[in-house]
Amino acid sequence: MKVAFLIHSLEVNSCRYRVLQYLPYLKKQGIDLSIHFYKRNWVDKLKFYNTLGQYDILYIHRRLFPPLEFWYIRKKAKKIIYDFDDALMYRSSGSKNPYSFSRRMKFAYMMKRVDLVVAGNQFLKSEVLPYNSHVEVIPTSVDLSRYHLKEDYIKKEVVTIGWLGSSSTLKYLKSLLPTLERVYQKHPCFQLKIVCDQFLESSKIPVIKKPWSEEEEEVDLKSFDIGLMPLSVDLWSQGKCGLKILQYFGVGLPVVCTPVGINRDIVEDGGNGFWAENEDQWEARLLRMIQEEGLRREMGLKGRKKVEAGYSYEVNSPKVLQVLRTVSEK
Repeated sequence: MKVAFLIHSLEVNSCRYRVLQYLPYLKKQGIDLSIHFYKRNWVDKLKFYNTLGQYDILYIHRRLFPPLEFWYIRKKAKKIIYDFDDALMYRSSGSKNPYSFSRRMKFAYMMKRVDLVVAGNQFLKSEVLPYNSHVEVIPTSVDLSRYHLKEDYIKKEVVTIGWLGSSSTLKYLKSLLPTLERVYQKHPCFQLKIVCDQFLESSKIPVIKKPWSEEEEEVDLKSFDIGLMPLSVDLWSQGKCGLKILQYFGVGLPVVCTPVGINRDIVEDGGNGFWAENEDQWEARLLRMIQEEGLRREMGLKGRKKVEAGYSYEVNSPKVLQVLRTVSEK
């Protein structure tokens, strides 16, 4: 089976966790695969599209094409799989109006014409079903060989509350900053560590600013005592696939999160973390985690088991292979 994977870049997290990490496994299973990047000009686009007939499957990651362009792709490709992990049919959080005619039009046009869709969660699947019944949910997964349990759950004078992510999601942490500052007034024995390529400022709490790097990601995660995943409650957030939480759980961190979208599935409130739906809940649950190191350990270990059971590379690699085989045999 010959498969062409069409992605944005090697550096984008979504590409890394939805596509690239599976490629070594697929190669071992005998898949003849190649990676291609979205082209900027029509000369390069047509040059690539005119080669699609030599592949059994074109695997498109995340991109929504204008109808005319996708009509041409569909004409040239034998079979097409579409994979996505964001609510691309809506505008992102913070937009005055989440509904977009152009996004919905492109989404609907493509979903009706692909052979199978791989959705990152059940909400995204529900958005596809009106257009295409061939949908498989494969959650975003982490390779647990890259994440090992932290060992220092001991009581500390200064607890590290951590957030790791891309600058595009930093706005969610910014909205939580006033609550963190109030918690610090009541319990001034924690610090906020931000691992990103951009940072927030606060004159009321100590903030550690650490540039993200793939080589130091696990060490940075292990330096946290509590992981944060705040979100806004909107249509865009319902499409999120919980990567931050999976990374936190990978090293055995407890999590406090906004219970929206897949967060509600990954985090069991009071089991492997806490849900926080308003400022009072964020404050109360962070204070409890800061004060109870035993609870942090218990929740963190349960979180690791949650990833092992359903959100790991090891569990989901065979599902990706099965999707390819299913479409190839149609």
